[in-house]
Amino acid sequence: MASMANDINKSDNIAPKEIEFNEYYTEVKEIEKRDSVLTPKQQIERLLRPGSTYFNLNPFEVLQIDPDTPIDEIKKKYRRFSILVHPDKNQDDAERAQQAFEIINKAWKILECDDTRRKCLDVIDEAKGRTDLMIAEKRKKLKKEGKNPVIPEDDPEKYKHAVYVLTMKLFADMERKRRELQIRDQEERKRKREAEIEEEEQRNLEKEWQKNFEESRQNRVNSWQNFQAGSSKSKKDKTTKKLKTFKPPKLKPESR
Repeated sequence: MASMANDINKSDNIAPKEIEFNEYYTEVKEIEKRDSVLTPKQQIERLLRPGSTYFNLNPFEVLQIDPDTPIDEIKKKYRRFSILVHPDKNQDDAERAQQAFEIINKAWKILECDDTRRKCLDVIDEAKGRTDLMIAEKRKKLKKEGKNPVIPEDDPEKYKHAVYVLTMKLFADMERKRRELQIRDQEERKRKREAEIEEEEQRNLEKEWQKNFEESRQNRVNSWQNFQAGSSKSKKDKTTKKLKTFKPPKLKPESR
């Protein structure tokens, strides 16, 4: 199996991350073949292994079943795994067991629903379609170069592996897009909420201003009335003062 992954890497000239993935995939499959019935501890390790976030996006991979497995068999596999990794059965590693248990439950919830299971099957079908297209392009290129159109994916195991790798990538792309939409939605809701808060604060300020304006209206009226009254009194006082201080001119005696 290790040489198989190496052949694929050399012939396809794939990226370092994919090389690492291929090697890890080969190692995992060898372990599965050697010990197909994993212990609870091994199942927890499998579900929480490095890169598990990437692998566990595929519910079929989580429950280790083929995509065409009937729903009744999927349910049996789910129950078996949920018992194996249940925290009550793994009290010496309860925290990690709880994480594994939640992963198992999430995979089952996806597959028990017809709509979400169909979406997962669509992903796998797309992976197969893309793989077949890639194979056809490889053959076409080899024929054009006058070479033998035999490719690694002619081996059923290598073909299955190619579909598996592409399936994982498609699930990862879906998750990335989902998170981007979630972040965008959160930012939009935050922006709307901030706008609502700002509008509410503006309305409160306007209400407060109006309230203060109404409360001070009578004071302004009284002040104006007092001012008017004071002004009239002042004019009257000035007139009275002028009258009081007015002295008629002295009469001069007539001269004969």
